[in-house]
Amino acid sequence: MKETFVHPQALCESAHVGAGSRVWAFAHVLPGARIGADCNICDGVFVENDVVLGDRVTVKCGVQIWDGITIEDDVFIGPNATFTNDPFPRSRVYPERFARTVVRSGASIGANSTILPGVEIGTGAMVGAGAVVTRSVPPNAIVVGNPARIKGYVTGGERLGGSRPGGDARAAGTVGLGVGAAGLHELRVTKDLRGELSVGEFERELPFVPKRYFLVFNVPSMEVRGEHAHRRCEQFLICVRGSCGVLLDDGRNRREVTLDRPSRGVYMPAMIWGTQYRYSPDAVLLVFASDYYDPDDYIRSYDEFRRIVSGQPAPA
Repeated sequence: MKETFVHPQALCESAHVGAGSRVWAFAHVLPGARIGADCNICDGVFVENDVVLGDRVTVKCGVQIWDGITIEDDVFIGPNATFTNDPFPRSRVYPERFARTVVRSGASIGANSTILPGVEIGTGAMVGAGAVVTRSVPPNAIVVGNPARIKGYVTGGERLGGSRPGGDARAAGTVGLGVGAAGLHELRVTKDLRGELSVGEFERELPFVPKRYFLVFNVPSMEVRGEHAHRRCEQFLICVRGSCGVLLDDGRNRREVTLDRPSRGVYMPAMIWGTQYRYSPDAVLLVFASDYYDPDDYIRSYDEFRRIVSGQPAPA
């Protein structure tokens, strides 16, 4: 078993530091902190009492991790990143309990970023250098700026879709996305002097007969919609006006599609985690659904979704 290493110039008062973890010079870890295995606590880091770090966490120089902060496995925290735990700090005035901030597994926090209290940084998310995070960050989202806004998602391939010079670059047909059975559909378009008409026939070109539709519009550009999966319901999305980005995730692979014309749609089968964002001001998203609304059909926790698709048992 690997031994824990504490530099002679470090002060580690906690007895709960996992095997293989390293605490480097001028770091100070208070007695109540719990640090997992194979962590790297670099020079000049301060870790307060009510703090939990998972396994394989890297904390670069100049970071302070205060009471109320939980950091899960495989998180990277860049140099001089700043965590806060009190939304209304006053000298010598302490809240009854500090706001709980959670950084989920696999996330990365960029150098000099600031994380406000009580937020959750989702699984696999990336916070850009210098960002000021004022609200919770969805799983796999990339956020930058002050206040931090979503600029993209961590995916396994290029973003598909988007207007190109010279009009449509794809003929009518379907392109697999490598995310379960999801597919990008280029629908037929008829043009003449009277205008353009786009058409798709359910159960011929489109994969199901819908029982419900809904429209999403007047979405502020910084907002994110979706962020859930369905156990049974299938969906087909068309941005009939303006544009928006659609992220599809099957728990193993992720792909992003840009919907920016009425002749392009994306099929999202059941058990795909779907997120829509980057709405243009005039965007109108039309969604056909295979089933009537059923709140029990929704999976709203990304961690639960990943557990289900991986076949892991529910926690006791």
